[in-house]
Amino acid sequence: MPIPKNIYNYFFSIAFLLCNVQTLAQEDSTKQKKPPLKITPVQHQLRLNVNLSTPLINAFVNDSLTKRSGYDLSLDYCLKNDVYLVLEGGFGSSDINYKDLKYTTRNGFARIGVDKSMLQRLFPNDWDMLFIGIRYGIGLIQRSEASFSTDDQFWGVTTGTIPPKKLTAHWAELNAGMRVELLKGFFAGYNIRAKFLINDKAFRELPPAYVAGYGKAEKSTVFDFNFYLSYALRW
Repeated sequence: MPIPKNIYNYFFSIAFLLCNVQTLAQEDSTKQKKPPLKITPVQHQLRLNVNLSTPLINAFVNDSLTKRSGYDLSLDYCLKNDVYLVLEGGFGSSDINYKDLKYTTRNGFARIGVDKSMLQRLFPNDWDMLFIGIRYGIGLIQRSEASFSTDDQFWGVTTGTIPPKKLTAHWAELNAGMRVELLKGFFAGYNIRAKFLINDKAFRELPPAYVAGYGKAEKSTVFDFNFYLSYALRW
């Protein structure tokens, strides 16, 4: 009795299906045997920046009539997409010793903000940066009692005092600058700052001659330049 052709077709279909299943199984087995991909771990960086320019500049501008001092440092931490969270702080003072006006001020300050690097990192250990940033700053100021004298042709010489006062300064900043890694973990760089005093009305009566972290309180807009040496910790 002859075998129907549809029986041959049936067996050929079964054999073809089994071959495909075996091929897929071999491919899955090959895939499973491949070594896992190596994932580069995320590298963290915390950098300490010390401002060297302010003490040097103040040393040159001080004289017998006006003296000022200021010291500050900052920390920055690298977030995603080359954005850096920045915390800054410091303290300072000013002394006015004019013939007709004498008083002192002391203050501490803090700033918080972010910097965004504009340079594309060429490799994971490339930490050089050219950046722009923004800050919010606050300064707590203690102004001492001020003594003054006036000389008028009609009233003659008049003396008096202005009572001490506590003041708070609020300002915003636009920043630009760079950091270059000279040795492993050691950086040098600078910041150029434009500062805008938010509550300038609070300083209309005898403004501090110098507010550390900001500048002359009698000006609602000031510009500043800072030079930094930095050291970074990585893990």
